[in-house]
Parts: sequence; structure tokens; C-alpha cells
Amino acid sequence: MNAIRTIVSFYVDGFRNMTIGRTLWAIIIIKLLVIFLVLKLFFFPNYIKENASEGQEAEFVSQQILQSTK
Repeated sequence: MNAIRTIVSFYVDGFRNMTIGRTLWAIIIIKLLVIFLVLKLFFFPNYIKENASEGQEAEFVSQQILQSTK
């Protein structure tokens, strides 16, 4: 248990004393938001929900897979 506290303390102190690292973390978080939110909304619509009826999603997916293998 003492080793875990030491490790956590090490990382907390490291993040607290960062200067340029905070800017880099902000850039990383902004990039992740762009990738997961914006790209998903505009480029990856919910194709199954639009084309399959409620409760028939699994059947729709299996039909699409079988059609693509022919």
C-alpha cells in the first residue's frame, strides 16, 4: 500500500510542477475531442439504426455481411 502511495505522489507532483506539459496535454485532449466527437458526428453516421428496424439489427448485419461475401 505504501508503494502505491509513493507512485501516486510521484505522478501528482510531476503534473503539478509541469509548465510546457500542460500545453501539450491540452493539445492532446483537443485532438482527441476532434477525433472522437467531430469525425464521428460528420463522417460515421449510425448506418444500422437508419436501415434496420427495431429488434432486427442483428439480422440486418448478418445479411449485409453475407451479401458482401458474394
